[in-house]
Amino acid sequence: MKILDRYILTTYLKTFLSVFSILLLIFVLQMIWLYIKELAGKDLDLSTIMKFIIYGLPKLMPLVLPLTILLTSIMVFGNFAENYEFAAMKSTGISLQRAMASLSVFIVVLAFISFWFSNSVIPWGEYNFFNLRKNLAKVKPSMAIAEGQFNQIESTPYNIKVDKKTGDRGQFLEKVIIHQKSPNGRKNATIITANNGELISREDSNTLKLVLYDGFYYKDITPKKFKERKKYPFAKSSFDTYTMNIDLSNLKKVDIDDKSYSNKYSMLNVSELDYTIDSLAVKHDNNISNFSETMFQRSGITNVITPVKTIISKTDLDYIDDQEIEFKEPIQKQRVIPIDSVYTGEITALFNNTKNSQFLNSAISAINSIDQLVKNKKQPQERELKWFNRHIISFHEKLALPFACIILFFVGAPLGALIRKGGLGLPMVIAILLFLTYHFIGIFAMNSAKNGSFNPILASWFSTLIMLPLSIFLTRRATADKGLFDFDSITEPLKKFFKIKQNDKESFKFLHSFTNDELYNAIQNYDTLEYSEASRFEAVKLLNSRGITTDTLIENDIFKTDTYKTSEYISKNYKDHSIFAITLYVIGIVLLVLYFVFKNNKLPSLELASIQLSIIALIVFVIYYIKTLLNLNSFYKHINAPKRKPNVILLSIGLPLYFIIFIFLKFKIKEDLKQNCLDNLK
Repeated sequence: MKILDRYILTTYLKTFLSVFSILLLIFVLQMIWLYIKELAGKDLDLSTIMKFIIYGLPKLMPLVLPLTILLTSIMVFGNFAENYEFAAMKSTGISLQRAMASLSVFIVVLAFISFWFSNSVIPWGEYNFFNLRKNLAKVKPSMAIAEGQFNQIESTPYNIKVDKKTGDRGQFLEKVIIHQKSPNGRKNATIITANNGELISREDSNTLKLVLYDGFYYKDITPKKFKERKKYPFAKSSFDTYTMNIDLSNLKKVDIDDKSYSNKYSMLNVSELDYTIDSLAVKHDNNISNFSETMFQRSGITNVITPVKTIISKTDLDYIDDQEIEFKEPIQKQRVIPIDSVYTGEITALFNNTKNSQFLNSAISAINSIDQLVKNKKQPQERELKWFNRHIISFHEKLALPFACIILFFVGAPLGALIRKGGLGLPMVIAILLFLTYHFIGIFAMNSAKNGSFNPILASWFSTLIMLPLSIFLTRRATADKGLFDFDSITEPLKKFFKIKQNDKESFKFLHSFTNDELYNAIQNYDTLEYSEASRFEAVKLLNSRGITTDTLIENDIFKTDTYKTSEYISKNYKDHSIFAITLYVIGIVLLVLYFVFKNNKLPSLELASIQLSIIALIVFVIYYIKTLLNLNSFYKHINAPKRKPNVILLSIGLPLYFIIFIFLKFKIKEDLKQNCLDNLK
């Protein structure tokens, strides 16, 4: 390994480990905060808490590792560019690709490690983490009685309320009310009230011994006869002293190390997921086949229509009539279709009223039965689809992670070389913005894929595929030693297409010191004073800003006609309408995006409101867009310049992309108004 490769790799590794440690600590603290309700107040020992953190660490890697690679790449290569180390490399003939070569090998190795980690360690961690959380949920908080509220004692039917607690351990109670639920848990069957009470048991005891003084005991009685129950009978008794022993042993009977659950999709590796997906697909096909067979049987078709064993042709019927053959049962000629003809009449004419009635009743019954069957099957099918899609997403997430690491490296490294900033300032901001974009695109895609509205395979790769063209673009620009964005390469073709003239680079600051008479003189004698023609327009604008209107300028023979006044009026209308249109456009698009966000997060009321408001805003936007087009048509018709009018096809495309059209048309109208002003000056 050459000295340069060793230097770049060691610099990258030092930064990588530092950033990885910091980000991992941040995400661990966030995880603890997320699950704090599952840990607090349960007297858990240190080993259990450490297990909770260790088992939860692997699931953080798909977040921490890509963000670490992105941030480290921007910081390291930004540092190299800021300290002119890249300039020194280029002076010796070392290109950016050559400088990235050793790191590219390291990132590829890291990608393979990340795949092994996601395929082996993450399922192990998820398996242990899920079972530990399931077991911790059974550990109830320590029994505590707070003043002024009902306190449910977990795993018991008792609910206790006290007005006041006194004593060094809070053992003396005043105004005690106890509700005891019925065996079915549906109502409070027993109520005990007492003026005073005392907790006798120790804090670490498995039995709560409560002695009550001077109170009443109420208990509902449930008679065997239903009519007697409507009288709501109960038994009432009073007592001077009443002792209760409540068993609390079930509060701590939990095996923390129990690991009985193992069939969740996140607990499986690639081979297990592949087998499970295949099994779920076969199961789904069998369910659909059984369901279709059930629906066919429910239709009742096989029970109504029976096959005809003997077909009598028209010739046979004529022969029977001629020979006057007698049958035990009369032949109904009107219900026999000749085999050499096609029946085109009403189907009901082939059967009598009784049969037709049977057919209709059977059809109605079959439709109702099938409709109910479909409704009952809908929710289970949706659950099965979500479960199936989650397995597919989990399978492809493991494959997408290593590619995401490689692509984010080729986003971060050239980006750092282009922005030429190291440290934790600008690189941190850019890295977080890019990663949040990458992460939230993935979340929205996967939420849509879970319910089947988006392809689950594409959803797992979607954010990575979005970053792929960005990585290619940035790498090419950094390799060619160009800036981050070359706006001229974008704006120049559009300016040509829109027929927008180049802005004058001349400065007109000297006009601001002129008096009004000097400005008049500059407009009328610009050629004698050796001013440019553009200075005349700037002088007109300056006079307008000083309160001298266009009408006054026309009266003072500055303009040939009042054409410019009308042009100015039309352009002002266009400006007002276009500003209102862009405002409505932005509101409509933002509300439309919020609609999809609310839909993914299952907020139906906000979802409905956002889509309704979005539709209203976009409809009004279309109205004002049409108004701007009418203003444009009037403007170019008035100045008699139809060739300068924007392309009709482009204006049509501009409806969905109005934010781009708005900017360019604003400049175009400004330039054409300026030209119209110059054409009308004397």
